[in-house]
Amino acid sequence: MHSVETSPIPATAGACRRATARAIGLLKASHPAPSAAVTAVVTALAAASGRGGAGTVLIAAAVFTGQLSVGWSNDLIDVDRDVAATRHDKPLATGAASVRAVTIAAGCALMACVPLSLANGWQAGGVHLIGVAAAWGYNLGVKSTVWSWLPYAVAFGLLPAFVTLSLPGSPWPHWWAPIGAALLGVGAHAANVLPDIDDDLAVNIRGLPQRGGLRGARTLAASALAAGSAVLVLGPAGPVGNPGRAGLAATCALSLTVALWPTGRSRAPFLACLGLASSDVALLLLRGARLA
Repeated sequence: MHSVETSPIPATAGACRRATARAIGLLKASHPAPSAAVTAVVTALAAASGRGGAGTVLIAAAVFTGQLSVGWSNDLIDVDRDVAATRHDKPLATGAASVRAVTIAAGCALMACVPLSLANGWQAGGVHLIGVAAAWGYNLGVKSTVWSWLPYAVAFGLLPAFVTLSLPGSPWPHWWAPIGAALLGVGAHAANVLPDIDDDLAVNIRGLPQRGGLRGARTLAASALAAGSAVLVLGPAGPVGNPGRAGLAATCALSLTVALWPTGRSRAPFLACLGLASSDVALLLLRGARLA
């Protein structure tokens, strides 16, 4: 009687699929889109400021690891809320990623962020780590208070300083750069709330935008982003020029449209806020060589 041997190939293939699924879940839990977006903007800003190839890569690595740590900690801290709200877009809530894996990943990213930040100089590194700490503070509870906007203002506002302080002589940026970036952060915070405001209120997340409802969150987002554009256009020394005036007028008109948009679940105000945020980012990058 001949024995039949079971091929190990199906079991191996199944293990590979499970490992791939866990890796994808871990990646999704890091909030990859905003992490990549912030890293790309700061990297471009560093390049525009004259940081140089190796220095720009170092700044990118510091920002990316910091953003990963913030993204993973966000899902880790909110796991019970996300499970209660049956959030199908959250890997920890669905079981696509494990709490242990996300905890290890967040810790490793944070530990890597510290030396990578300080490698840009103690002043630049210290400023960046303050911004990362502010973002962690948001995750740890500030998000549910009326001060929810403050960590965004601090974290975004310090990014231009992180870039300029890493340059020779460690200069601080001109006043308009951190203020414009801080307003961009506040606007991004309010805009980010718009798609999930009902879910947030259901689990008692009552940051400043949620307290104002859809209309209040739209108004805050539009106002902050328009103010950021005004600072970035009018703040730098020298003539504004007709293109700058026209762009600022268009931005103000768009922000007014967002603020006055009829109450409802339309995605148009959210998409318009993304356009306003993109305009602020473009203005900041255009002035990258004049930050300090």
